Amino acid sequence: MSTPTTTNWLPAKSWQHFIAGGLGGMCGALVTSPFDVVKTRLQSDLFRHKHTGVGAVVGDSVVLVRRPGGILWHFVETMHIIRDIARDESPRALFKGLVPTLVGVIPARSINFFTYGNGKQIIANEFNNGQENSYVHLCAAAIAGVVTGTATNPIWVVKTRMQLSASNKASAAAAASSSPPSLFGGSVSTIRQIACEEGIRGFYKGLSASYLGVTEGTIQWVLYERLKRLTSGTEGAGGLQEWAGMLGSAGTAKCVASLITYPHEVLRTRLRQPLVNGRKKYTGLVQTLRLVIAEEGARSLYGGLSAHLMRVVPNAAVMYSIYEGLLRWGSNR
Repeated sequence: MSTPTTTNWLPAKSWQHFIAGGLGGMCGALVTSPFDVVKTRLQSDLFRHKHTGVGAVVGDSVVLVRRPGGILWHFVETMHIIRDIARDESPRALFKGLVPTLVGVIPARSINFFTYGNGKQIIANEFNNGQENSYVHLCAAAIAGVVTGTATNPIWVVKTRMQLSASNKASAAAAASSSPPSLFGGSVSTIRQIACEEGIRGFYKGLSASYLGVTEGTIQWVLYERLKRLTSGTEGAGGLQEWAGMLGSAGTAKCVASLITYPHEVLRTRLRQPLVNGRKKYTGLVQTLRLVIAEEGARSLYGGLSAHLMRVVPNAAVMYSIYEGLLRWGSNR
């Protein structure tokens, strides 16, 4: 008597997307952490006055030189801010929020790549005769974005709060001498503070902006798949040519998606800011948008864009390369 065959709902080796996505996200976050700190501070109005110019030594005093503006200057400004943070707050400050970032990015990328990688196969098989196209990629990317944002929002709130906490070398040294070093670098105290002051709802601040940001992930995935097809001639070529096609596709897709959807990043950071004098300045997505434009102008919706691009483009290149590399390695075994 023959045993009945069972069909699995998930595609074969679906776990590979989970592991490859998590490892790729971890490596990308480690490499680009300083740019993430700068980006978060430039998106927040709490640091608007501190980082509006570049310090120059004149005699025995430091004067604030007004920034000249221009696209190229913003990239120079980012490097100046990294220098200032390392000098005024210690080099460790450039990695503030790294622990919650890693705690968040590993499951976030794992969930995102797992949901997308398997989702596009399921959607194609169930609704499009097994054929993938841009509509299949779009639906899978949107579902992956919503699932990932909902699952990991509390972690990003903690990371943002930590990155917005400034300290100088003296206070950092005093804090270090008064308490033993912690593996979690202040994450636990930040979690306790949010829970005490704002309750569980505090961990879901910015979730509406995260859902708005699903459009970024959707554009990125669809464009990446299209660019992969255009560079498909490099697959199997091996060496520099194949990796250049993969890196170029990942970096270009992330750059274009970020430029189109960047304002949601600023709105999300503002919504996740800590209370100021016990008051919550930003209360909702539409209210935040109106308030930022009224107080600072529409240009503020692109605050920190240069630091963001300097972080996410190489981050995406590293992450997608590791992801694709592990998938290919797994398929050959």
